[in-house]
Amino acid sequence: MADSTPVLDDLRAESDELDRLVAELGPQQWTLPTPAVGWTVAHQIAHLAWTDRSSVLAVTDQDAFAREVEKALAEPGDFVDNGAREGAEKPPAQLLADWRAGREALADALRAAPAGARFPWYGPPMSAASMATARLMETWAHGLDVADALGATPAPTDRLRHIVRLGVRTRDFAFGVHGLPTPFEEFRVELTGPSGELWTYGPSDAEDRVTGTALDFCRLVTQRAHRADLALHAEGPDADRWLDVAQAFAGPPGKGRPPKGTAS
Repeated sequence: MADSTPVLDDLRAESDELDRLVAELGPQQWTLPTPAVGWTVAHQIAHLAWTDRSSVLAVTDQDAFAREVEKALAEPGDFVDNGAREGAEKPPAQLLADWRAGREALADALRAAPAGARFPWYGPPMSAASMATARLMETWAHGLDVADALGATPAPTDRLRHIVRLGVRTRDFAFGVHGLPTPFEEFRVELTGPSGELWTYGPSDAEDRVTGTALDFCRLVTQRAHRADLALHAEGPDADRWLDVAQAFAGPPGKGRPPKGTAS
């Protein structure tokens, strides 16, 4: 049974890093466009706040969360954008306060969750550790978009280990959500972390392999960069196909980002 404490601590650190990036922004900076088409800095933070609120409901009030799922099913192509838009319309100070309160409420709820508990989600049910990992993944990914809009370059940390693990574990989901047959055999994944440590997953003698940096793998599975712009190498046809469809987030297939130098 996974202990959620380490990932909750890293989620707090990741959130605090993004908070420092936006805490002192002026009103015009909140309206800067990010790489996500149609989303400003405010939309990015609003989405994180919205997802934190949904997560709190999933942990503490599953009937209320079920009603949120019904709303999502009624507008499958728009509910994420609608939530971000509604939050982005708030004054920046209120949006920032809401995001801070929501992520604190979620951390408290997950720390208080009974051992072994699983919670509903828009994808498969999740444990406390898995939900915290998903929140860290989203915080990091949307933080990249915010940093891009502000001309900043966050230094990668070994907190990426959580996202790498999630990306590896969601391999079969990524194939399935794209309507592709799931590979029978495990892949070997070897990635160099920011501190220089080699992170490995899967059997050492696997025929299909993925190698590269943890940073680029995380950018791939969060669909923050096209594989053509990343230093990742695949051996074997199934591993090669995976790099085309990988996604670590729930929901329908993401559109991803175009290669650099092409129209978005």
